[in-house]
Amino acid sequence: MDEDHLRQLMADVRDGTVSADDAVRVLRKLPFADLGFARVDHHRSLRQGLAEVVYGPGKTPQQCRAIVSELLGQPGGPVLLTRCTDEQSEAVLAVNPEGKRQGTTVVWRPAPTRPGHIVLAAAGTADLPVAEECEVVLAAHGVVPERLLDVGVAGLHRLLGDAETLVRADAVVVVAGMEGALASVVGGLTPAPVVAVPTSAGYGSSLEGVTALLAMLSSCAAGITVVGVDNGFGAACAALRLLAARQRGPTVKEVTNG
Repeated sequence: MDEDHLRQLMADVRDGTVSADDAVRVLRKLPFADLGFARVDHHRSLRQGLAEVVYGPGKTPQQCRAIVSELLGQPGGPVLLTRCTDEQSEAVLAVNPEGKRQGTTVVWRPAPTRPGHIVLAAAGTADLPVAEECEVVLAAHGVVPERLLDVGVAGLHRLLGDAETLVRADAVVVVAGMEGALASVVGGLTPAPVVAVPTSAGYGSSLEGVTALLAMLSSCAAGITVVGVDNGFGAACAALRLLAARQRGPTVKEVTNG
């Protein structure tokens, strides 16, 4: 249940097209539904502006199917199943066939396209799986990012040709393995918020992404937000929150005090 559907429900009750009893039945599942093995959060989009997402690892195909079906049983925004196996996606799509799988993510009810210019910059081809996870999550929430692919610092001229794109962005997500230097470079070129994603791509001393993570955390480009290793999903959510705050503008209190 998101704000738009909640407002529509109240309007329908007011206009008499939905009875009070029917509205109560819809609202009874807020804020969550208890499935025994999971408490499915139907209230998250009202609190955060982001959909609840079903994380595949550790769940059986049957559990994934039950949780996704519960979410789809209520009106609202997008529903996502992430990091899923073939068995998990097949089990859920068998009863909810309208979903679309992209990589290891399945999306139902994607949001309509909305304003917002997010740039997704990936250092190398080896970083693409993480970048693609980020892209799918952004697109599910209605924001199709502009992609800058294979723009790592080993050939910095490839990035500098798109410097103006970085300047115009509302937010930039940087996905990089190896030593993770791309985040610092981008952070020094754009005034936009930068979300950095270290990946596990790299040779022995990259330590499966730890080297890139530490480099991003200690970047000399101030104010970079860093998520965990290979966390394309988390980077997308961070960028969406930043975009929402930027689009929301000043609060009533800020306007009054101003």
